[in-house]
Amino acid sequence: MQKKDVLLKIARAVIAKELGVEYSVDIQKLREENSWLDDKGAVFVTLHRKGDHSLRGCIGSIIAHRSLYEDLIHNAKSSAFSDPRFPPLSKDEFDDIEIEVSLLSEPKKVNYTSIDDLKNQIHINQDGVILKLGNYQATFLPQVWQELPSFELFFSHLCQKAGLSVDCLMYKPEIYTYRVQEYSE
Repeated sequence: MQKKDVLLKIARAVIAKELGVEYSVDIQKLREENSWLDDKGAVFVTLHRKGDHSLRGCIGSIIAHRSLYEDLIHNAKSSAFSDPRFPPLSKDEFDDIEIEVSLLSEPKKVNYTSIDDLKNQIHINQDGVILKLGNYQATFLPQVWQELPSFELFFSHLCQKAGLSVDCLMYKPEIYTYRVQEYSE
């Protein structure tokens, strides 16, 4: 079974189990057959509504701090039931969601001297970005470039997500980039 299938089946099975929905996948067997799940890994689990593809939940880890298997299970549950932007997923919604799993690379700090310098170092449609300023922090996965396709739009929204003003880049926040392997149903 391919990595994509393993990750998506585990994520869906975990959500199904929490909802009490019948979904015949042996998670333990998948884990035993795929030793790479025990490696440290950071993953985001994103739920979209079928049809309009609107966001229904998205929770993840930026830094690998536990096994990929544990991170996947925790973030699948959190995305479905603990994303503060949405009510917990209901049984009725289970068949109407699509699951996306994003495996993150280790973030790398971007050393930049100006906004123009930063702009030259960011790869639109490829880089996920972490922005940190004081106690404020936010991230956007690379997939967000599809909705916010320019540097200016992407970063103004990322600043807002962090709880900062839209022009927060003028304060020279720390910027880290990462890439993802994206798997969707």
